[in-house]
Amino acid sequence: MFRLVQWWLRPVRRSSCLLLAAPWRGFSGFPPGFPAAHVRSSFLDFFRRRHGHLLVPSSPVRPRADPSLLFVNAGMNQFKPVFLGTVDPRSQMASYRRVVNSQKCVRAGGKHNDLEDVGRDIYHHTFFEMLGNWSFGDYFKVEACQMAWSLLTEHYGIPADRLYVSYFGGDAASGLPPDEETRNIWLDLGVSPGRILPFGLEDNFWEMGDSGPCGPCTEIHFDHMGVRDAAFLVNAGSPDVVEIWNLVFIQYNREPDRSLRLLPRFSVDTGMGLERLVSVLQGKRSNYDTDLFTPLMDAIHQRSGVGPYTGRTGTEEGSQVDLAYRVVADHIRTLSICIADGIHPGMSGAELVLRRILRRAVRFCIQVLQAPQGALASLVPTITQLLGDAYPELKQEEDRIVDIINENEAQFLASLQQGSRIIQRTLSKKDCKHSGFPASLAWTLHRDLGFPLDLVDMMLEERGVQVNRQDLDRLLLENQKVASEKRAGLWSHVMLDLHILAELQRLKVPHTDDSLKYQYGLEKDRYVFPACSATVLALCNGQTLVQEVSEGQRCAVILDRTCFYSEQGGQSHDRGYLTCSRLQDVVFPVDGLLQVGGYVVHQVTATDRLKTGDQVQLHLDQAHRLSCMVKHTATHILNFALRKVLGPSVHQRGSHVSADRLRFDFSVKGSLSIPQLQQVERCVHDIVTANQMVHTMELPMQRAKSIRGLRTVDEVYPDPVRVVSLHVPVSELLDSPPDKDTSVELCCGTHLLRTGAIEDLVIVSEKQMVKGISRVVAVTGRDAAQAREAGQALSQEVDSLSARLSGSSPSSIDSAQRLSKEASILSDAVDNTPIPQWQRRELQDRLKTLLRTSNSAIRKMELREAAQKAQAILEKNGRKTLLVDFVEAESLSVLVKTVNQLSSAAPFSHVMLLTRHAHSGKVLCACQVPKDSPTLAASDWAVAVCGYLGGSAGGSTLVAKGTGTSDDITEALRWAEDFVAQKRRR
Repeated sequence: MFRLVQWWLRPVRRSSCLLLAAPWRGFSGFPPGFPAAHVRSSFLDFFRRRHGHLLVPSSPVRPRADPSLLFVNAGMNQFKPVFLGTVDPRSQMASYRRVVNSQKCVRAGGKHNDLEDVGRDIYHHTFFEMLGNWSFGDYFKVEACQMAWSLLTEHYGIPADRLYVSYFGGDAASGLPPDEETRNIWLDLGVSPGRILPFGLEDNFWEMGDSGPCGPCTEIHFDHMGVRDAAFLVNAGSPDVVEIWNLVFIQYNREPDRSLRLLPRFSVDTGMGLERLVSVLQGKRSNYDTDLFTPLMDAIHQRSGVGPYTGRTGTEEGSQVDLAYRVVADHIRTLSICIADGIHPGMSGAELVLRRILRRAVRFCIQVLQAPQGALASLVPTITQLLGDAYPELKQEEDRIVDIINENEAQFLASLQQGSRIIQRTLSKKDCKHSGFPASLAWTLHRDLGFPLDLVDMMLEERGVQVNRQDLDRLLLENQKVASEKRAGLWSHVMLDLHILAELQRLKVPHTDDSLKYQYGLEKDRYVFPACSATVLALCNGQTLVQEVSEGQRCAVILDRTCFYSEQGGQSHDRGYLTCSRLQDVVFPVDGLLQVGGYVVHQVTATDRLKTGDQVQLHLDQAHRLSCMVKHTATHILNFALRKVLGPSVHQRGSHVSADRLRFDFSVKGSLSIPQLQQVERCVHDIVTANQMVHTMELPMQRAKSIRGLRTVDEVYPDPVRVVSLHVPVSELLDSPPDKDTSVELCCGTHLLRTGAIEDLVIVSEKQMVKGISRVVAVTGRDAAQAREAGQALSQEVDSLSARLSGSSPSSIDSAQRLSKEASILSDAVDNTPIPQWQRRELQDRLKTLLRTSNSAIRKMELREAAQKAQAILEKNGRKTLLVDFVEAESLSVLVKTVNQLSSAAPFSHVMLLTRHAHSGKVLCACQVPKDSPTLAASDWAVAVCGYLGGSAGGSTLVAKGTGTSDDITEALRWAEDFVAQKRRR
């Protein structure tokens, strides 16, 4: 397997200079070697204690409901709803004015992608920690600059003569003037004019994306050398002068047409890489020489077969080894952080990027560092020691991280073997020197097996072959386009931008009262939903607020109150329609519902004129709502049951509730066994049949978090928050721990009042989406009953087939093949029919056994028949060097076996047999030639004869087969003999 490593890496072009760690000590007021952990905590304390900032924990690196991002790549990501004005006004986030945190960030895909730079220099990383402070409409440029300068020069003690600042120098094409205000602030703080440098859009104008909040920024750069004028090296890509802090002044919004509009309120967003700051304070030229990395470098050295890390870059001898040290150290940090946060190596999106990171780390680890398989995962405990105190999820998930890395490494090494074999086979079959290696195959190897494209190039280059680059580039572009369209499509329905939201607030349009969505009751076991009348407060046509819309216009309708549930928390939105008091016979269907910035947006295609001030009645699709309520409560019960059966390591990783089914994603080491699936269903069944009460209560967030056993997921909840519990009232859970475990979760969804309405729950699918994350799909009520009935019917069919196969032996090959085909059809039905998943697994196992038994019987019967036919042909023709004949055979398989038997009995004979297939009427052909036949390949012979018969054939130099059509098989036999004779005469 490891022969492949010789192809794994190309030389990396880099500067020829050798960077050495600076000999000088850290210059801060801290003691020498001040630990990174204290650098982090002192930053947070500076803003929290001295400047009144709220400390907000890091969000996971999996973005919260943001398909525009693969990973959280900046500290501001979790605050995007605040910048965009879409934050729920009841949530704690809506009250943020000034906050501080250290955010886990990954830049390895999308707009911000540092993956290819990692290892080549001494300061780029795919995972890093971003220290930041934010102001949301509170302080602005003056205070931000003052605090930053004070922290760096006074608190950390960095000499001012080592620092340079950049500011936005304006852009005439965009109509943006230079940010002279920021320049003057730095002058007032005592920064020398020669150290305040203007730059353009690319360097000093920060944008969230193609559209959205943006603004000029000012960056602080540090000169590692000192005692010189290094202004010319700022933003020049020099490793000697590096950016350490970026202060962004968010004052514009980039519109979809690329124009800029001033925001209704200005904000500050800053970000400083912890790794770079630590290198400055510890007096190191390289991030990899700080205590964030040195224990990890030592651990890598202990597992490698090369010398210790020396910090070399460039092209000097040994620099490739040091590059590999940096790659492995960086990538194992990224893998550990991502897996702990629920992102696992997979086949699309962030999971695909993580798979590439893992495989890149494996390649460097084995090929360059000469470490054994498993060395990469063995570094995880070191990561836990370094970062586990700041991010405790690493400690909780350490074993799972190790398992996932080891398993994916083994899969990659197996894929390398498989991909290498496929390339070798393709090169042996096709002349690729002129046409090029098929781009579609190279892309398939890369996409499906994770085979690196540069490895494909290197293997082909050794044989003088190239991939058809034009076709490959086209495939890459098509893939990127599909992914981009998919991400864009997910956001196409959002209709209120921050300017419209700001206008609604200026007009003092009150937030939508949607409390009626929870105000339903049970009367004689029947759910009763309240009537709802409302007033149209605002209409939006997608670009601006309007007073009215006309027939056929798509619009967003904002009402003073609603009884509809808007899509959130994994539950589908309600269905229904509006009627207008002045247009009683006109129905306005509601196409969708979203909650944006405290407003419930009813998406409507107007069927008549609708205007602000209209009185409307809301008509809820009660059957649809009730079905969603059933599925949502069932999801909570399923969550509880999974945890009860599998243990506390189960954590929810996503869910979706619709009227027809529920989906639940959770962390688990492997796929569930049949007994585990049965236990989960029994646990759910017990709760459902007990008809337990479902309790809800709104509580302040901090009070809710005190409940023992409370389940939450990573999302922003309103405050006060809704708590949903089963059987035990929430008030009792607050007063004292319950006598037994029960389901209790934070949830904004709509739920049943009693569990009995679920009737039944059947898990119809369970599979691992990526290693360590399983997805369950379940149905309830009548759908569950139908699934059980279908499962029982299929089980009876499998019983019947089993009885027939275990009885007397089939009388003929044809009857045996009919039974085998029946088993295959039944297997497809078991795979594709909604039935209990535990039963599907049982039936699949039984059918596999039946198919093996059936196919084994068919092979034995075919071999027996082939032996008889071969004997008859030998008795008729003898062991001639050319055996061409007609034989009665039921299938091509029997014909091929007969040819094999003849060739075994007469190893020096060229053998070809033809037969007419009884059902199709086609002529079947099979042939075999001696191993050392110098004149004739079996494939050439079969292709020629089947071509003569108007058909086609294929095979190897020794064995081949094909089909054709002919009324005169005797003539075909003669033609086959003549073909061989002509070959021998040449």
